[in-house]
This record gives sequence, structure tokens and C-alpha cells, in this order.
Amino acid sequence: MELSQSVTRKQAVKEPFPISILSLTVGAFAIGMTEFVIMGLLPNVAEDLHVSISSAGQLITMYALGVAIGAPILTVLTHRIPQKKLLLLLMVLFIIGNGISVIAPNYAVLMGARIITALTHGTFFGVGAVIASSLVRPDKRAGAVSIMMAGLTIANIIGVPLGTFIGQNMGWRSSFGAIAIMGVIALVGIVIFIPKLRQEKPASIVQQISALIKPKLLLYLLIGALGNAGLFAVFTYITPLLVQVAGFAEHNVTWILVLFGIGVTIGNIVGGKLADWKLMPSVLGLYFTICVLLTLFTFTIHNPITAVITVFLWGAAAFAVFPGLQVRVMSLAQAAPALASTSSHSAGNLGNAAGAFIGGWVITHLSINALPWVGALLVGAALLLGLACYMTERKQPAA
Repeated sequence: MELSQSVTRKQAVKEPFPISILSLTVGAFAIGMTEFVIMGLLPNVAEDLHVSISSAGQLITMYALGVAIGAPILTVLTHRIPQKKLLLLLMVLFIIGNGISVIAPNYAVLMGARIITALTHGTFFGVGAVIASSLVRPDKRAGAVSIMMAGLTIANIIGVPLGTFIGQNMGWRSSFGAIAIMGVIALVGIVIFIPKLRQEKPASIVQQISALIKPKLLLYLLIGALGNAGLFAVFTYITPLLVQVAGFAEHNVTWILVLFGIGVTIGNIVGGKLADWKLMPSVLGLYFTICVLLTLFTFTIHNPITAVITVFLWGAAAFAVFPGLQVRVMSLAQAAPALASTSSHSAGNLGNAAGAFIGGWVITHLSINALPWVGALLVGAALLLGLACYMTERKQPAA
């Protein structure tokens, strides 16, 4: 008996990680590029389309709203389409959206193209997370989701600087052309490597919405939104923080953000492994770590060396939470895991927007130095809610 268990364990250890998940990573990389590359090209877009910088900035705002509001609606409307076919349709739509961006004759057309690509964003990650977790053993689900999500974080380290460089030297339209090519590569990868998955009878729209509006699931979506608000209250204003408070030259901030991105990528992978080991304890432990790091950042920001170390560790911890939280949300809505996963991204985007707004308010009414501890308070609220949920869940089986 012990021998057979030992052989089973060895087989489990040797089981290769499905290469099919890497095609989802490529898709996530392309989507990450299209979301963030516009930030480095705003002056170029504004000048070419004869609009103000603030109007060009609305291309970012509308994209976030497209993800937050449109993605769950699209997921519900496409719930009967087989998952692989839906992924292919999403990537085709993504390529079309970026293709329109390349030839957009005016601001309105570019805005429409951004909204089209935003719709594919949340639904791709929602369906992709369900597919990734179904391609591996149950105890490897968070790790599989983190491998897919790594595409988004790598896009910040490599894709966005590369896309910005292309846009600034060959015209901003070239950046969207490069992203469309990445979309084609992801599409080919999905066709070749993603297997046709046996799908349960799809839940009705009423069943899906019923699964989503459970109080416990909504609480976890709120936890994710609060965590993201804490992240973006600080990250949105990281450049002025590093320049005005830490004393860095503006051209050095790019390399610090690359270091932050490396921390994000490492944290994402490690967070997936931690969540596969102990799901909720790891999520709560990471939220606690983020609170501590942001509180320390209030003091370490005044020294360039300690500021950089804190930024790296904060990036790693902040993104290590996501795989575990995503798997937890999916497990709470077994009748509609794709909708739950998509809604998790929507809640996160709403948290991003709220965090940026709160950060702006803090700078105006308190001071820029107050950003880290305000971010810590927001993440602390997520931690307390998560702790309350976890303690309640532990008492229920006992009862």
C-alpha cells in the first residue's frame, strides 16, 4: 500500500506542466500590452489626433470601464459557447480592435476600438483562468492561473517599454500593429495547443447571476477591490513619490518600475504555489505582509536605497495575492466559474479606479507623503474582511 502511494506521489511530481497554458500566457501578454502601452504614448496620440492630453487620458478610463462593466455582460451572453471556441472568438475580436486602432482616422474611432479590446480583456482572463485550472490537478489550480497571469506581469516589464519604444520611434500606430501580431501568435497557439474540453451543460443566465450574487462571493469581490484600491492609491502616483520624496531623477524611475515589474512576476508565480499549498492562510498572510510593507514605505521612501527595496518587495507581495483570490472566487461559484472569474477582474478594475481617485484626494487634502499609509489602511480593510470570512468558514464545519 505504502509502495503504491509512493509511486503515485512520484508520478504526480514528474507530471509535466501543460504547454497549452503558455498559449494563454501569450494572450495575456498581448492584452497586458494593449492595456498599458497607451500610457507611454498619450502625448503622441493627443498630437496626432488633435485632442488634449486629458482627452487622450480618457482612452485609459474608458478601457477600465469597458473591462469593469462590459466583460461580465459579455461573459453572460456567451455562456453557451464552448470554452475553446469562445477564446478563439475573443482573440479574433482583440486582433480586430487593435487593427482598427492602427488605422483609426480620429479620436472617436480609436475610442471605439479601445472599448472593443476592453470587452475581450476581462472575458479572456475569466475563461482562461477556468481553462488553465481545468488542465491541471486540483492541487495545482492556483499555480496554473498564476502562469497564465504571468503574461500580464511580463507585459509590464518587457511589452510596455518595447511598445512605447516602437511607438515613439515608428509612430504610435505601430505599437498597436505589434500588439495585433502578438494577438495572431496567441490565436495560433490556442488553435494548436488548447484541447477541446468536455463541458458540463451550461448554466442558464438566471443560474449564473444567482451564483454570482451570493453574499460570501460578493464579499470576496469586495476584498479584491479593496486590495487593488490600496495598490493603485500608491502605484498611480509612484513617479512623483520617487522623484519628489525619495529624490530620484525622473529618468531613473523607469528602471525602478522595471524592478517593480520583476518583483510582480516573481510574486505572481510564488503566490500561485503558496495558494496551492494553503489557500486562505496564504492570501491573508500576503495581505498582512502588504500592510506592513506599505506602512514601512511611509518611512523608507525618504532614503533611495530602502525605497527601492520596499518597492520591489511590495510589488512581489501585492501581486502574489491574485492567483489565490481568483481560485477562491471561482470555487465559490461552481455554477458559473467563468462569470465569477471575470467579475473578479471587474471588481479589481473598479478598485484600481477607486484607488487612483483616493490617492488624488490624499495628495490634495493631506500630502503625497501620506499615500503609503492610506494604501496600508485600504489593504488592512481587505485583510479584516478576509479574516472575518475565513473565521466564519472555519466555525461552520465545526458547528
